[in-house]
Amino acid sequence: MDENVKVFMEKVMEKNPGEKEFHQAVQEFTESVMPFIEKNPKYKKAKILERMVEPERAIIFRVPWVDDKGDVQVNRGYRIEFNSAIGPYKGGLRFHPSVNLSILKFLGFEQIFKNSLTSLPMGGGKGGSDFNARGKSEMEIMRFCQSFMMELFRHVGPNTDVPAGDIGVGGREIGYLFGMYKKLRNEFTGVLTGKGVNWGGSLIRPEATGYGAVYFASEMLKLKSDSFKGKIVTVSGFGNVAWGCALKINELGGKVVTLSGPDGYIYDIDGIKGEKIEYMLEMRASNNDRVEDFAKKFNAPFYAGKKPWEVKCDIAMPCATQNELDLNDAKILAKNGCILVVEVSNMGCTYDAAKFATEKMMYAPGKAVNAGGVAVSGLEMSQNSMRMNWTAEEVDKHLHQIMKNIHEACVKYGRVSKDKVDYIKGANIAGFVKVADAMLDQGIV
Repeated sequence: MDENVKVFMEKVMEKNPGEKEFHQAVQEFTESVMPFIEKNPKYKKAKILERMVEPERAIIFRVPWVDDKGDVQVNRGYRIEFNSAIGPYKGGLRFHPSVNLSILKFLGFEQIFKNSLTSLPMGGGKGGSDFNARGKSEMEIMRFCQSFMMELFRHVGPNTDVPAGDIGVGGREIGYLFGMYKKLRNEFTGVLTGKGVNWGGSLIRPEATGYGAVYFASEMLKLKSDSFKGKIVTVSGFGNVAWGCALKINELGGKVVTLSGPDGYIYDIDGIKGEKIEYMLEMRASNNDRVEDFAKKFNAPFYAGKKPWEVKCDIAMPCATQNELDLNDAKILAKNGCILVVEVSNMGCTYDAAKFATEKMMYAPGKAVNAGGVAVSGLEMSQNSMRMNWTAEEVDKHLHQIMKNIHEACVKYGRVSKDKVDYIKGANIAGFVKVADAMLDQGIV
């Protein structure tokens, strides 16, 4: 590790003890941008990086609610408003028992640069709760969302902080959150994205993260005069992101052969398409984190407690959660002939796996690959501001162009040689420059 990076990381770890996910995200970013900062003293003098790793605001609050038995339950809620240099805070809400301060700080930090890469005026933030929807009734989920918003409403707004969905927060939850916000504020504004199309949402928002990831991967393949046509693709997860990927991969001539959950993965040699893709939405809505149900319904082999990266493929797309693909997985993928690892989930690969994949295959990080979701959220904000709705074709056209532009920015800053692009370096520096320049322009605040 570079000495400057080492000294910087020691300070970060001292100020943020025990936050391993946050440390990992900051180290991966710092290793790319520190040499760039050393060559550009204006950033060093203003201590831009030191300011960037410190959230502008971190809000933690209790969320009491009453279950169907009449018993009081208490969860913890968070909103990390990380950086507003280029626009209002923007980032998802995650409801999952794994949620803690470290995970949300890592996600919020990544969100700063992801949003910057889209070129849309959005700052970075993230939030959520340790609430577990599994086994909860519709009314319990509604009561929890309403209680959560009764505190969050003080801190968000269309020109302040615009949350969206994430793991555990889909269209249903956004609806309950928006309904309570509207009641508390007595106003109808674009405070949340991922809304229903009939009350201010954007077409193709549920598919956007997956679509954008496939568009980005297509640009990577084009550099090698290649495409998705005829490619075997392994995908993890089974929610909106994996669903969007599967739809677009099929459209471009590829074949998705796996889905996964905490219980294991399924392998479908015939490809996941048609009614199988539609069934993914039913699984998502069930609140049960299992893919074995898919295996039973469609008579596909199910591998309990395993990850899909042992399956022979051309392209691997982790779509579930952080650090789901480790170094051993990456080595297996390379041995089996995989040419491309596309990190669709946030920090889906461990540090070592990302480094290995960059050297042995083609690899791109989540902050670039999965920016399509927040890009369409930004487009939803634009549509709300103008009080109009674009067609699905218009939104998809904007999304496709944004992902092409992000890829070009990554190549610009990450080109190593004629045949090699370091997408980690490219994404990090491209995302950094816009935010850093805005912070310089606005002074020490």
